[in-house]
Amino acid sequence: MPSSVIRRFVYDEMKGDLWVEFTTGRRYVYSGVPQEVADAFRGAFAKGVYFNTRIRDRFPHREVTHADEETQS
Repeated sequence: MPSSVIRRFVYDEMKGDLWVEFTTGRRYVYSGVPQEVADAFRGAFAKGVYFNTRIRDRFPHREVTHADEETQS
C-alpha cells in the first residue's frame, strides 16, 4: 500500500543507513538501523505507522540537503 507520508526509502546494508524521503520532499538518513528493522519497514502494511513507532526518534539521524548530494557524486 502506498504511504501518504513516505515517498520512498533505501537501505544501505553495508553501513546500516536508512535513507527516507517524505512526501513533503524532505529527506533524512537514519544511522545504525539493523537489517531486521529495515526488512520489517519494507514489509509493513502501514509504513508511516511503522516508521513513527520503530524508527523515528530511535536512531541517530540528519536531514539530507542538496549540498550533501553534491559531495556524494
